[in-house]
Amino acid sequence: MTDNERVIRAFIAAWSRLDPAELASYFREDGVYHNMPMQPVAGRDNIERMIRGFTASWTETRWEIRHVVAEGDVVIAERVDRTRAGDKAVDLPCAGVFEMEAGKIRVWRDYFDLGTYTAALS
Repeated sequence: MTDNERVIRAFIAAWSRLDPAELASYFREDGVYHNMPMQPVAGRDNIERMIRGFTASWTETRWEIRHVVAEGDVVIAERVDRTRAGDKAVDLPCAGVFEMEAGKIRVWRDYFDLGTYTAALS
């Protein structure tokens, strides 16, 4: 397992703690988080605010890794994100592409169907 893969596996596991500051700490100061159905967010502070906003109603999340491929500074992780917001739940298939630099996430592009997410949690 590469160092970059270890970082991404730890990052994915950290989501279960629902701590936006911890999650943002995995990014470079100038990192970018792009949930593909939305506009990208740049900068660690902005990323933390974004995570805090969309996880505010979450009561639990566990991300199941299906496959990880790591080559150099790129890690691709196919997952199923299992999230609860009160009595509502969604199992969301996702694929994340991470560009790494010096042990931090430089860019994260996450691909998923926004309709699946919003329909389940609305």
